[in-house]
Amino acid sequence: MTQNPQDAELKTERSRLRRSHERGSYDRDTLYSVLDAMPLAHIGYQLDGRPSVLPTLQWREGDHLYWHGSSASRAIRAMEGADVCITVTLMDGYVLARSAFHHSVNFRSAMVFGQAEKIVDPAAKEARLKAMTDGLFPGRWETLRPITEQEIKATAVLRIPIEEASAKIRDGAPKDDEEDYALPIWAGVVPMSLQLQNPEADPANLSGVNMPDHLSRIRIG
Repeated sequence: MTQNPQDAELKTERSRLRRSHERGSYDRDTLYSVLDAMPLAHIGYQLDGRPSVLPTLQWREGDHLYWHGSSASRAIRAMEGADVCITVTLMDGYVLARSAFHHSVNFRSAMVFGQAEKIVDPAAKEARLKAMTDGLFPGRWETLRPITEQEIKATAVLRIPIEEASAKIRDGAPKDDEEDYALPIWAGVVPMSLQLQNPEADPANLSGVNMPDHLSRIRIG
């Protein structure tokens, strides 16, 4: 894959792919398409000098990536002001080749490096939490009871600028050794996808409370 100069703005020595570099992309459109498709992320960071990974929800606003957690969380405290690595992955299919060596998966992944910044201003924090809620569940924030000062205080919101990152994507059929295409072995792809199921009401819902229309606007994948 040939990159245009403007497509490589997120490419650095740390973010560039060393292997299978033909699957790599460093343009924002490709990267953002992956980040916006999958809210679940894994954040790599150092805790007491040792590597650790936190699974959590991420969301993007413009050219920043956000996540949140408890203000009392050891992980959140360790991340503040430190370098972190955030990864997002979607599996799109199993790839079955004619040899075990060439079996693979179709996937979309994103990796973003940066220094975590804590959002301190309460109004800014509330705005970010609203963006997260409405990003996941469009239109839901305004239907909820207002967030309290204590809830804002108890919640930490962090972000990193999206300046150093890469996307890696594999799709399509198996890629076998040329001589193996003559073998009588089935090869192909077993596609997979995320699928939202029908909503299940809380048994504690008040009588007469109907399912909101905004549930139909939830998307993933």
